[in-house]
Amino acid sequence: MISIIIPVINEEDGILKLLGHLQNSSSHFISEIIVVDGGSTDNTTDLLQQSTNVQLIKSEKGRARQMNAGAQAAKCEILYFLHADSYPPQNFDKLIVTQFQKGNKAGCFCMRFDHSHWLLKFSGWCTRFNYKICRGGDQSLFVSKTLFEEIGGFNEDFVIYEDNDFIEKLYQKKQFTIIKKWLTTSARRYEECGVWTLQYFFLRIHLKKCFGAGPEELHRFYKQKVQV
Repeated sequence: MISIIIPVINEEDGILKLLGHLQNSSSHFISEIIVVDGGSTDNTTDLLQQSTNVQLIKSEKGRARQMNAGAQAAKCEILYFLHADSYPPQNFDKLIVTQFQKGNKAGCFCMRFDHSHWLLKFSGWCTRFNYKICRGGDQSLFVSKTLFEEIGGFNEDFVIYEDNDFIEKLYQKKQFTIIKKWLTTSARRYEECGVWTLQYFFLRIHLKKCFGAGPEELHRFYKQKVQV
């Protein structure tokens, strides 16, 4: 069985849509949906408190902290981390369980954006390849709880880049597989910042990390160049 963990902050416009999608797209392998709120100031928590079959917990703001809190509360051996604006494919839970039965303890889906820009289409197309550079948190992530704890969870020093840092550790352990089904994620950040602009700054963040930049430097660059 699977524990789905969704970190949120101010997601009133889309959280119920996501929960409905999960219900309509899953088979019978979902044990619990844990939504971890990092301090929403809109109606996100009110909407979730009215939802059935959802466990709402609160933590300090920060996606790494929120996902770690969700993992700590999870009851199942299979953890599935999902962003609030990413929609997994039909029967996603069965697809994940099938990979576990094959011995694959971590991985993600291929990803496409809900946008027609050719650069975003190309970026999505690249996610079918099992290379570290093609990974990102928007693709979602499944991992065994045992392996998650062995790695030490998400590094809470990272305000950004926490997904990539964790996935890098999975690649080091040679534990990553790609499910060749398409998850659809929102391009809202690209619409806000501009496709080329945001892609350029994300590339610079990747390069900074490769050349040794730490969590604080990456966050400072993100706040200066990207955050709106």
